[in-house]
Amino acid sequence: MPIYEYVCDDCETHFEKIVINKQQEISCPKCASKKATIQLSVFATAGSGGSSAPSSGSSGGGGGCCGGGCGCH
Repeated sequence: MPIYEYVCDDCETHFEKIVINKQQEISCPKCASKKATIQLSVFATAGSGGSSAPSSGSSGGGGGCCGGGCGCH
C-alpha cells in the first residue's frame, strides 16, 4: 500500500495518506477540504557508506543521488 503526500489547496497543510484504492476520497485533516494536490515524495535509504553502493553510471568525484551538483551530500 503506497503512502502519498498531499498539500491542501485551501489551508496549505501538508499531510500523508495510505491509499488502498485510487478512487479513495482524500480530505485534509485540518480543514476537511476535499481539494488537495499530490506532492512528489523524496525519500532516502540507509547505507553503510562503503564502496558496495551501486554506481550511477557517471565517473567523477563527489556524487550522491544526483551526481553531486546540488550539494545534497
